[in-house]
Amino acid sequence: MAGDLIRVRAGRHAWQQIKEQGLRQQDIELLLGASGGPKWFILQGLDRYFFGDFFAERQRPLNTLGTSAGAWRFASLGQQDPVAASDLFCRLYRSQTYSAKPDVAEITEEARKLLHEYIPDAAVADILQQDRFHHHWIVTRCRGLTAHEGKRQLLGLLGSAAANSVSRKWLGRFYERVVFHHPHATAEFSRAWRDMPTVHVPLSEQNFKPALLATGSIPMVLAGVKDIIGAPAGTYRDGGITDYHFDVDLSAVPGLVLYPHFHQQVVPGWFDKNLGWRRTHGRQWPNVILITPTDEFIASLPYGKIPDRTDFAKLSVPDRFAYWQQAVQQGQQLAAQLQEWIESGEIRNKVALWS
Repeated sequence: MAGDLIRVRAGRHAWQQIKEQGLRQQDIELLLGASGGPKWFILQGLDRYFFGDFFAERQRPLNTLGTSAGAWRFASLGQQDPVAASDLFCRLYRSQTYSAKPDVAEITEEARKLLHEYIPDAAVADILQQDRFHHHWIVTRCRGLTAHEGKRQLLGLLGSAAANSVSRKWLGRFYERVVFHHPHATAEFSRAWRDMPTVHVPLSEQNFKPALLATGSIPMVLAGVKDIIGAPAGTYRDGGITDYHFDVDLSAVPGLVLYPHFHQQVVPGWFDKNLGWRRTHGRQWPNVILITPTDEFIASLPYGKIPDRTDFAKLSVPDRFAYWQQAVQQGQQLAAQLQEWIESGEIRNKVALWS
């Protein structure tokens, strides 16, 4: 492909800093990863670059904040070989198969199997004992009907969607945001969040996998995770319910925020996907750098779109495997272009003010 494959936009402060100094790993304090299921495949090349090259010399802790697939991606960091771990996660996710009509129990069991192969117990210990990468995952603790399974959960989802259409703050009547964080992290940047009830829980060897499973437990698709050790009792589900692409206050981050994202729009919460007026913008995040594929890149993919969960139903298994593999391979081009811009200094000319 000719031309630009990626867009780099930044809030006012981040834009000015890149214009003056380029994009340097030592200036990044937080790495952000959104929910979105297989949409992340086009970002795996960028993950390989960031995990293996860009942050290779990192000594002081880098904070990460992820929900659902974003949290699962970042769980490669802190393992003995983060790039190999990312490749493994990508391969395991791409090769998932189910019966013709999988139910919640089958999908949940497959997710558990994937999790245990991707992150064996020894890797959990490695992640928690190292101090270069401080993970933060958002998980949603459900209240009322949303804590149940089946039809009662559906009623709770409908009620919370209606409440959200009035105000995101009303989600707090149905859900509590739980930030699981590395045991050595203060999670200071998230301590002042007041948009909805928020609690903080240190990660441990006992709750690491349950919390990671929970942040990807999509309502009505996977079963909720019950009573995670160290956290308030209850049913935990996908962190994207409250924080799909994020709309949180990042002003307490003492540096820049790097956000590789698969969409050019940033959708605050899961129920906001169809509320076109509710989007997060650079003026709300002056210290954020948003890196996204261009429309031209997306049009070049098979079917002219990025992968998503509907591919399980719409495509045959061989066609889905081929499509997802092609999306991953083409995503390597995004990383190659960004690396060239950063190393040459061209990033100064490519970055646009995100408003």
